[in-house]
Amino acid sequence: MMVVSANMLKWAMRLYPPLLFQRIWVIRFKKDFTGTTVKIKKSILNKNYNGSIFGGTIFAAVDPFYPVLFHQIFNAGKKRKLKIWSKSARINFLKPALSDLFFDIIITEMDIAYADKALKTMGKYENTFQIEVYNDQGDICASLLNEVYLRDMDFTEKSIN
Repeated sequence: MMVVSANMLKWAMRLYPPLLFQRIWVIRFKKDFTGTTVKIKKSILNKNYNGSIFGGTIFAAVDPFYPVLFHQIFNAGKKRKLKIWSKSARINFLKPALSDLFFDIIITEMDIAYADKALKTMGKYENTFQIEVYNDQGDICASLLNEVYLRDMDFTEKSIN
């Protein structure tokens, strides 16, 4: 994946079939890629037999964003060879999702500094982030823990000296 503008990435993610067909819609990316706001539109395409949004849709909605954001942050203007993915995730469904859902993801300057230091000293970074998914009345419908893994493919013990 290449580094692109926030607007181009927003549209690429909006039109990416696994998100589009589940009605997962990126509202915005911050210009510096330290955050995103996402909406899950309730529709016939993602509704379960109870009339709420299918849990797999909620899970799929949060899965790609931390790796995408970290990729954009760490590869902007650099030729850094990183492998980045969601290593694990755990979701707790707290309330049926009977309306559209929303969530924000924020990566702080401290998160970036910690990841950069870990990549430079150990060649890898792992961290778990909490994401809360809200309905249109502000109630938390799902809470997720998403473990992100970054690996510097060019790291060697000699590179830290």
